[in-house]
Amino acid sequence: MNKPVKFLILRFSSIGDIVLTTPVVRCLKKQFAGAEVHYFTKSKFAFILKDNPYIDKVWLLDKNSKEIMAALKAEKFDYVIDLHTNIRTLKIKFQLGVPSFSFPKLNAQKFLLTQFKINYMPDLHIVDRYMSTLNSFHITNDGEGLDYFIPYKDNVEPEWIPETHRKGFVAYAIGGQHNTKKLPIPRMIELCLKIGYPIILLGGKEDFEAGEAIRNAVGDSLIHNTCGKYNFNQSASLVQKSLIVFSHDTGLMHVAAAFKKKVYSIWGNTVPAFGMYPYKTAFEVLERNGLGCRPCSKIGYKSCPQKHFKCMNEISFSFQIKELPAGK
Repeated sequence: MNKPVKFLILRFSSIGDIVLTTPVVRCLKKQFAGAEVHYFTKSKFAFILKDNPYIDKVWLLDKNSKEIMAALKAEKFDYVIDLHTNIRTLKIKFQLGVPSFSFPKLNAQKFLLTQFKINYMPDLHIVDRYMSTLNSFHITNDGEGLDYFIPYKDNVEPEWIPETHRKGFVAYAIGGQHNTKKLPIPRMIELCLKIGYPIILLGGKEDFEAGEAIRNAVGDSLIHNTCGKYNFNQSASLVQKSLIVFSHDTGLMHVAAAFKKKVYSIWGNTVPAFGMYPYKTAFEVLERNGLGCRPCSKIGYKSCPQKHFKCMNEISFSFQIKELPAGK
């Protein structure tokens, strides 16, 4: 029997970025005969990967670094696929001492775009940049998009949501890692009124109060606030069951893409030019173009550095939604 070829994939954060690496995992497992695929990430992101059938073993960064490095060395990996490319992954690759392939992070191009508004970013989605790490193995992108696997225990049952929403609903992911990636609450209310269809709000505990403000303003007949009530997989289950998805630039946007949902993606201080827009699914971008201060960061801030927050306050909601049933 031929010895399996062992690959170790490195990506430590965050939710959306890890979901965006799933085509690499799938294509490697399906196209490289005898590939044994391991994935190393932070323990808090294990839930994204543990039900992925294309991953043979998930390694978690929750132990003493010397202990886990000893265990990794004992695996005798043949190759490392570095999809994070930072100081930590550089140290890991050095200690393992096997051939490695790293994706181009393009920090210089991102700096030019955020600081001087000079765009030298390639017209290429980050998934395709991730896929380039497999070129030496003649692995090609199968074009099937992203993967997200929800365990049965996290499937949200229809009776768990209000009767007003059981015949169909819009999912709106109102969260975001940074405030400058989220619409202000008055604008979220305006958006929900514009949608005018039953909406389930998705987010963490930190988004609950914003969700309640929206519910109080728009009404229970249209708004069901689940922020902080469900874990991430359960929120993903609601995305899977939704008719369409509205989302800030956050992890659930990429989960929606994995389920091939039409996504209305909302962009504030970040821009789609960074290459992380919804992948292989229908989408529309809601953004305020023509601002000299945008993008101001590749990640985000607690508040607008210019104090006006025009990138979110001046987004037009003139879009037309054609995917919802009439007469609701």
